[in-house]
Amino acid sequence: MAELGTAPTEPPRPASLGKSLVACGGINKWNEFHPNLKQIKKTMDASCTATSVAEALKEIKGLMSLGHNIMAYLYLRVLFNKDLDLYYSTLAAEPALLLPVAYTPTVGEACQKFHLFPQYPRGMYLSLTDRGNLKASLKEYAEVMLPKNEDGTYDCECIVFSDGGRILGLGDLGVSGMGIPSGKLDLYTVCGGFNPKKTIPLMLDVGCTDSSGNSAGLTIRDHPQYLGLKQDRAKHKSEAGTLVNSCYYGKDSFILEFMTAATELFGKGCLLQFEDFNSNDAFPLLAEYREKFLTYNDDIQGTASVAVAAILGAIKIQKPETTDLIAEARKMTYVFHGAGSANLGGALLLRDEGGVPGAQIFVTNSKGIIWMSEDGKSGSFRNNEQKAVAQVGEPMFDSKDLVEVIKQIKPDCIIGAVGRAPNCFNKAVVEEMCKVQEAKKVPARPLVFALSNPKSQAECTAEDCYKFSQGKAIFGSGTRFEPVTLDGVTRDPGQVNNFFIFPGMSYGCMRCQSKTIPERFFMLAAEAVANSLSADDIKFESVVPNPANIREVNLNVATAAVLGAEELGIAGKHLVPNDPKNAAKVKAELLATMWQPSMTGDGLAERSAADFGTCGNLEPKDGEH
Repeated sequence: MAELGTAPTEPPRPASLGKSLVACGGINKWNEFHPNLKQIKKTMDASCTATSVAEALKEIKGLMSLGHNIMAYLYLRVLFNKDLDLYYSTLAAEPALLLPVAYTPTVGEACQKFHLFPQYPRGMYLSLTDRGNLKASLKEYAEVMLPKNEDGTYDCECIVFSDGGRILGLGDLGVSGMGIPSGKLDLYTVCGGFNPKKTIPLMLDVGCTDSSGNSAGLTIRDHPQYLGLKQDRAKHKSEAGTLVNSCYYGKDSFILEFMTAATELFGKGCLLQFEDFNSNDAFPLLAEYREKFLTYNDDIQGTASVAVAAILGAIKIQKPETTDLIAEARKMTYVFHGAGSANLGGALLLRDEGGVPGAQIFVTNSKGIIWMSEDGKSGSFRNNEQKAVAQVGEPMFDSKDLVEVIKQIKPDCIIGAVGRAPNCFNKAVVEEMCKVQEAKKVPARPLVFALSNPKSQAECTAEDCYKFSQGKAIFGSGTRFEPVTLDGVTRDPGQVNNFFIFPGMSYGCMRCQSKTIPERFFMLAAEAVANSLSADDIKFESVVPNPANIREVNLNVATAAVLGAEELGIAGKHLVPNDPKNAAKVKAELLATMWQPSMTGDGLAERSAADFGTCGNLEPKDGEH
């Protein structure tokens, strides 16, 4: 074990650290040079004396009792650096308590204050000023931080990377967004079985907007302790008319150089996950690189997948005997209220992979139902992504009025992901959803999903939905609501969060060395989540599984991804060579290789890989469902 709180011996890392750290001579000199950082580090190191899970929990809970979790977040950073196995054993002991500290929602504040914290070795920065030499930068980090294979190559299974352009709902925080990829990888480990020693949290340092670019108006880029380049992002208008980061496009694309360097150094089976890019860049970058690398964008695809999983789960609640949930979904009509990446992704997944006719899928923006002319040259769409879900022809009614939309469209399901319209699913909306269902030949229960978060932005609360519908509606939400008892019946609404999707999706694709991650996989993942519903989930009308079973659910998702790769012939490795499409054998092989910490104290030695990482209720980040 390293001396308490000290960083491992490492070279200065001039190519893989933030530019301010490099200028100061490295991490340790940076922490020593700034008196405030030196004092904070000294205080936090002194607070972290635990050598067992029980001791760590006691120290963390003591800090949390102060009512402000940022100190507990700092403690966890010290603990990670001190003893990785103890860190993950502690997270696994009480994940419902600690994952919201290690990741969302606490990580949002941590990113806003990241430049005010002492720095530690984990986490890599690729600077725009090192363009043309990114492979050397990656190699520098790998030499210090990654294990090696027997042949001397570096063993890296996954890189979660961001440019800080849209950190949660907080705006542009630049490289101060490092807390996001590192926190996301904690969920990869706890929920999905990734070995944390073989992963890289990475920030692309391509500039940062001034205080006007973040929601709180904070001085981030221009603070003396900001770690990255103190310059604006260079942007231009794309063909779609949106502002995009110029360095990501053209023959000298910074993204392409990074992704190419990563696959050359770590192999094509190293998964590269986009995280928290501005949506103007997120969609075109995904379209450009999804067929060239093992990559996906969780904000778009993972969120879409879990939304569809919730729809399938609601069908299962109504028809538990149904064996083909997607066939039932094709019979339904949908209104997606809000045209951000979550709803656009969900609508396209239902249409393109679920086979739901486009005429049964309606998406709204601030102008009402999105439509276009027959020639596609005009309409109410704002970008190409909205145009892809547009109905042909302008509605002949006031489609800004949500009640009128429901009267005219008669949807079976309404999905809200507006983000800035709390309580827009009011009594009139929910009652109209009930009326249109009751008037149908075969009445069904209306499905109401309020996916915006945090709670203050939810389109409807669970209690209101059940009361407004007199218990008829099936409800799901992006944030956690407590169980509601109405007329003697208790319902426990499901928290529709993509932590049910991305850990398993990534683990399965990495393990079978899938060549790409097709959209088909996200429909398979949605089915896997819905089919993981237990009898109790159905009884209490939870549209997604209880998060206490999060690793088992992600194991099912990973299995579905591997079988999908086998089905499409894109698996680079057969997990079960003699029987590659045997679901039970594939699942067993995945389970056997899931990482768990080597900590043996506090009874953790008896925990299986499936038990490690069982979670309670986790709060999502803004924009994550």
